[in-house]
Amino acid sequence: MENLIDKKIGEVVAENFRTAAVFSNYGIDFCCRGNRIIKDVCEKQGIDTNEISNKLQLAIKTGGAMDADYKTWKLEKLIDHIQTTHHSYVEEKTPVLLQFLDKLCKVHGGSHPELFNINEHFKHTAGELSQHLKKEELILFPHIKKLEKAQLLGTEIESPGFGTVKNPIAMMMQEHENEGDRFVKIAALSNQYTPPADACNTYKITYAMLDEFEQDLHTHIHLENNILFPKAVELEAILS
Repeated sequence: MENLIDKKIGEVVAENFRTAAVFSNYGIDFCCRGNRIIKDVCEKQGIDTNEISNKLQLAIKTGGAMDADYKTWKLEKLIDHIQTTHHSYVEEKTPVLLQFLDKLCKVHGGSHPELFNINEHFKHTAGELSQHLKKEELILFPHIKKLEKAQLLGTEIESPGFGTVKNPIAMMMQEHENEGDRFVKIAALSNQYTPPADACNTYKITYAMLDEFEQDLHTHIHLENNILFPKAVELEAILS
């Protein structure tokens, strides 16, 4: 049996997304920092490698049938899925969360000052992600689709203004890491999205939405960092 702990986190999750839940339970970042070796992360965080290996194997054995095998998808299909599922999610939920957080600050900010920091962080996320999604949808994603079409038809494509596809990918991955770091702060400020005893329904709903937003972001970043981007780099190398 393959020794999972010697593999990169992102590779394991790319092969079976059910393993993402195991990493999340141990507080291991599988999306923004998925290029780390599992064994090294366990050593740094004091996690028993046998224990996590057994849980990963169990997740792999019991899952799979219900999960889409994203690694086998054409890049165009994967890009369309990312846009219609995850980009749309961000665009739909962001204005609602901004509205709710502003309301919470006005009503509960006096007794819960951490809300102002959470609101500020999320406002940064809203602005940054809006620009990030546009760069992907208008520049990077169309180019990746062109690469795939060129391979399929056996044609050549013009060299883009950004040079190699590695350049915009590096920028997108850095921005992914920035958002991952920002949500670590939001999670800590909100006590891992645990509403206080005096929380109203809006308070509870807002924390639940922030929690869901972060989980969706993790899946979104994983699909790009660990599957789409490596395949795009590989495809460009084949065509060059």
